[in-house]
Parts: sequence; C-alpha cells; structure tokens
Amino acid sequence: MTEGSAVAEWLQTADRAADWSGVRACVAGLGKSGFAAADALLRVGALVEVVESAEASSSGLMVQRVQILETLGARVRTAVSGDAKIKTDLLVPSPGFPPHHRWIAEAQSATVWSGEQLAWNLRVPTVPWLTVTGTNGKTTTTQLLNQMLLAAGLQSLAVGNIGVPVVEAVFAEPQPDVLVIELSSFQLHFTTRISAHSAALLNIAEDHLDWHGSMDAYVADKARVFSNTERTIVYNHDDSRSEPLAEDADVIEGCRAVGFTLGVPGRAMMGVVDGVLVDRAYGADRASHALEIVEAAALPLTGQHNVQNVLAAAALARSYGASLADVRSGALGFAIDAHRGETVATVGDVRFVDNSKATNVLAADVALTAAGGDVVWIAGGLAKGGTFDDLISRHRTSLRAVVLMGADRTLIAEALARHAPEVPVIEVPDGETEPMNHAVQAAALVARPHDTVLLAPACASMDQFSDYQARGRAFGSAVARLRR
Repeated sequence: MTEGSAVAEWLQTADRAADWSGVRACVAGLGKSGFAAADALLRVGALVEVVESAEASSSGLMVQRVQILETLGARVRTAVSGDAKIKTDLLVPSPGFPPHHRWIAEAQSATVWSGEQLAWNLRVPTVPWLTVTGTNGKTTTTQLLNQMLLAAGLQSLAVGNIGVPVVEAVFAEPQPDVLVIELSSFQLHFTTRISAHSAALLNIAEDHLDWHGSMDAYVADKARVFSNTERTIVYNHDDSRSEPLAEDADVIEGCRAVGFTLGVPGRAMMGVVDGVLVDRAYGADRASHALEIVEAAALPLTGQHNVQNVLAAAALARSYGASLADVRSGALGFAIDAHRGETVATVGDVRFVDNSKATNVLAADVALTAAGGDVVWIAGGLAKGGTFDDLISRHRTSLRAVVLMGADRTLIAEALARHAPEVPVIEVPDGETEPMNHAVQAAALVARPHDTVLLAPACASMDQFSDYQARGRAFGSAVARLRR
C-alpha cells in the first residue's frame, strides 16, 4: 500500500475482500461502536490502533474490551491526552467525538469515516439498507418499520443508533434480508458515500448544537441521509425544514419522494383522512384514491407525533414491497420502548409519566402537549446548545410548577422568569446524592389530584446519569418510593 492520497483513493472502493494489510487504521473511543469498528477492521486485516481518553481501569467492560482487542492483534492505548497527535491512514471516531476534537481536527491527511461508512464499505452488497433519521421519533419509527417488514415475512434487523452497531451487523451470520438503520446526526457527519434503498428524514429541530457548532451544520448533517438514495426518500410535509431538503437531495436517477402529513395527503403522500391513516403514494389509482392503512384510534401508540412515526414507517415499508396488511399488522402489534411517555404509576390521583427520552426541546414540547391538563414538569440536564423560551411560552398556562435539576437548569430557570414568572420553580441543588428522588418528592408535594408529574427533561442526561435509560429508571424508583 502506498502512502498519502493513494491510500485515501484506495479506501473509496475498498470492501471486505480487499487487501487491508497495509492500511493503518485508528479507532477513537472504546464504547460499543468503537469496539465494533476495531473488531471489523481486524477481521479484514488492517493494522489497528485504538485510542481512548479514559482510564481502562475505570470500567470493567472497558478492561474486557482492551483484552479482547489486544488478543486479536490491535494496539490499544487508554488515558490518551486530548493533545496527542494521531498518525493514521483511516480514522474512525466514535459518535461522542465532535469534529472539532483535536484528534480529528489534526488528523491531517487521514480519511475520517463514521462506523456506518466503514460498515457500508464492508457490507454484503446484496443486503439493502433502509435508513431513518430525525431530531425526534427515529427509534420508534425504526422499530415500527422493522415490525412491518417482519410481518411481511422478511428477516429484518434493526440496528445503528438504536443499539447494535451497523458495522457489527454486516458481519452477522446468517445475514438478514434487509437492515433497518437508525442514524443520528453524529453518525451522519462522517458518512459520505452510502446509497440506501430508501431513507426517511422525520423532522428537524434545534439539538446538539454544541457538537455541530451551528444549526446550519446540524441541518446539513441530517440532510446527508438522503444522499445517493436509490428508490424512495421520505420527508415530513408538515416540517418546514424537511421538505426543502428532500427537494434539494442528490439522489440516484429514478428515486421518488414520498411525503407524510397529519392532514389530507396529496398525490404521492401518506396522510390522515377522517381519523384514518391512508396511503396515496403506492396504490395503482393514487391520482384519485387513497388506500386505508389503519384507524388512528386503533393504534397502540398515542399522540400525533406517533401518527407521524407510523406514516413514515409505512412509507418506507411500502417502498420495500410490504403490503397494506403487513403495515397494518406491524403498527397494531407494536409496543413502545420504556422511557418514551409511559405512565409509571398513579399515586393519590396524580399521574407520573416517564419521558426521559425527551432529551431536546422538540421532544419535551411533544411530551408536554401529550400530557394534557396541568403538569408539574421535571426538567434539566445538559442543554446541548438548546434554548427554552419558545417552549415555555407555548406551555406556560399548563405548568402547575417546574422542578429543575442538572448542569444547565439555570438556562431553563431564566427562560421561565422571562415568560412564566408566575410558575413556581423548585431547583434540586448540586451535590444531591439522589437528585431524582429529591425532584420527584418535590413534584409530588406541589401536584394536585388529576395533575401529571412529567419527566421530560429537554436535556441530555450525562451530567448526572449514565444515559436517559438510567435517568428514567431513577424516576421509576423514586415514584415507587412514593407509593410505599
């Protein structure tokens, strides 16, 4: 293998059958995605180094991953300084590393790929990809789509940001018929050359601006999901940012666009007519007729946002050949994951709802709207560059009180002072060993019968919890204490 630009050119077409023995590859991060990327590169014979900023001894799982990768032939360095220079032909950063991180910014001539781009190069070409992104709803939509394809008798596998790294899935045996892939903006940033069978962009709202640097950069990364799509791109007709991105998408000749809307659909769209979800995109007589999918009232998922998720999943499933009966079966048999709006308990006629997955302002907006009635809102954490003024202005009349916790709670408190000064605000102080228990007890004290205590933080969780699931579990445990 020659050096410099020749290596970069070679990588553009390198697949799993190519000779990777002369390629120096570096994986940044020893999380689940980093471990999978390193393992994949070792499988194809690359010279693999893994760098991690944390101490290996800080995590038993990390120690185990180090041992496995070293046994397989990788060089692993932990506790690496952020100032260290990385010399490599190919750099695969884990999603937690922003593009301005010094390891990436100073990689110089190295090719930088996401784990998903690596997976695309190493994939089995006969297994098509269906991809889903959006600020909110992408996990639910990915799972819905997977259920619809399973109902169609396909061996479908849901992977990506949803849990299983794509680069791990492309080496699964036996290979599935189709991969359904949830993609975050982090993953899309360094993904430049995939060509999905069909792709969906659900919505775009302010999120992760600390990582991307600006809203324009965030939108541009989300739009990458449409690039080089072969068969169908699916967009949100009701979202002012999504439809223009679909119109401008650089897709394969012959690729069609299908919109979804909560209103009556136009031709080549999915929508809602008299409470019934309908398909006016795939029927033979779509110029004048719509095909009935399912009644909205029959769906196990509540809320208009979930109607949108079902419509988007249906559009993708139909693009891959699923019948209306398959789509209907998948939608009706679906069970939503935990921490996405589930009622944990009702205590003293007060409903406690866990929407810990509401990690940004748009998701919190949806959760507050779905709650209905008067709400004691538990919010706060890492704001990720988000702003809260519009959110609070919209919901000020339904807020009984707000309980704030986490690193950026002051940002929400200041927005409340500007737009809802009459709403009582309770702050969980720094240093609390059980901050969620404190928050739930405070919320219970101010709630009245028939109120909803809603955990919808509008922020990420990593300042106080390992992830949003851990935050949701802490909420459930705190509510259980109240019941006892």
